[in-house]
Amino acid sequence: MAALAPLCVGMSPSALLGFRRLLTERYFSGRPLTCLTRICGRGYSVKARQEVEEEVGAGATGGFCGPMDHYSGLIRDGTLREDEHQRAVLQRLDELHKTLRGYSNTPTSIFSKFFTKPKPPKGYYIFGDVGTGKTMVMDMFYSYVETEKKKRVHFHGFMLDVHKRIHRLKQSMPKRKAGKMAKSYDPIAPVAEEISEEACVLCFDEFQVTDIADAMILKQLFENLFLNGVVVVATSNRPPEDLYKNGLQRVNFVPFIAVLQKYCQTLRLDSGIDYRKRNRPSAGKLYFLSSEPDVEATLDKMFDELAFKQNDITRPRVMNVHNRKVRLDKACGTIADCTFEELCDRPLGASDYLEMSRLFDTIFIRHIPLLTLNKKTQARRLITLVDALYDHKVRVVILADHPLEDIFVHDGDRGHDESHILMDDLGLKRDEASSLSIFSGEEERFAFQRTVSRLTEMQTEEYWLEGDRSTKSQV
Repeated sequence: MAALAPLCVGMSPSALLGFRRLLTERYFSGRPLTCLTRICGRGYSVKARQEVEEEVGAGATGGFCGPMDHYSGLIRDGTLREDEHQRAVLQRLDELHKTLRGYSNTPTSIFSKFFTKPKPPKGYYIFGDVGTGKTMVMDMFYSYVETEKKKRVHFHGFMLDVHKRIHRLKQSMPKRKAGKMAKSYDPIAPVAEEISEEACVLCFDEFQVTDIADAMILKQLFENLFLNGVVVVATSNRPPEDLYKNGLQRVNFVPFIAVLQKYCQTLRLDSGIDYRKRNRPSAGKLYFLSSEPDVEATLDKMFDELAFKQNDITRPRVMNVHNRKVRLDKACGTIADCTFEELCDRPLGASDYLEMSRLFDTIFIRHIPLLTLNKKTQARRLITLVDALYDHKVRVVILADHPLEDIFVHDGDRGHDESHILMDDLGLKRDEASSLSIFSGEEERFAFQRTVSRLTEMQTEEYWLEGDRSTKSQV
């Protein structure tokens, strides 16, 4: 039996499967040929793949057999309308779903390192305009990936987790002794290995890079993830070559783009239709203008009606986020009544907004002003907040000074002191710095298109009902 083992080293997964079946049928009368499964290292587990194929072959009719079948079913029953761009992307994702059957990046035995590792399949980077269905097709793919070692995360949340892991590893290092130089320690490769042990498939929603701290580590982080056999599927509004466009020290970020394109095929999903803005039943009036008569009293009444159903009293709430206390002045159960100043004028970030999304299913955001360039930082926080709320199906009621489409204005006061101070600190001339996204507001203007699209969908009846956690808790 041992003499047969070398024959399979270097075979493709499909060849391995056929070889195994041939030997099983001819020589072992149905007894499984376990040696082939055992010598599969990081890559395709023949055993798992065979089990899946036998299950499908047995005629499992309990539901759809994959993302493409699911999509076609939703078209047939009228839930979705036919979109050739979505279908084309789903066909590629359906092929990847089939390829990933039985895939694992975990060595199956101590002998795995002595054999050639099967090459993992390429992932996909799906980009296109807002509201075209990128998240929907990725989620459809994710739901059918047949492995427990998979994660679907918002890219913001993923990078927060990465920085927390890096901090933890650095803290665990021995303290430097007085008078001695500390040895340099690079925690990124160990962090990537940790993540790859937890997931062989990673799906990222809203892949965007705006933070220089993220930009500087992405190449090394993802290179190690890919080398550890992680398959990545991501959605974004930007093509790969436009990531971190006009960002600080972008020259150090650019090599990451080549790494991403090496391990992920680029797909464009751009039908020219923002499905979030299509006419759908409204949940009622959820977006109010400051100029409307008695508008504050109207929102107070809405809050009171929602709070009446809560098993709580209206009171301030203090959240604990990474050992920081974040106070919200008015909340009741899963309802929070906040001001724009409370949420976006303070130095809050994605981790704070994710904690809010965990605690609350409905958030009132009052007094959103006109966001000009001198409020660029607040605009970025609002974008991050809406991303977190949308991703967790949190409902919003908004009071703003201007209609939704007009909240962010690219032209405005360019003479604000904070930018000039930062330019001076970085040693940049005003003319040179004007093209950088950190000063121009270009990134915020681009990202705000997504925010407008998402806030539009968040006003629909479907979204409002889906976000009601009280009904889910009863179920």
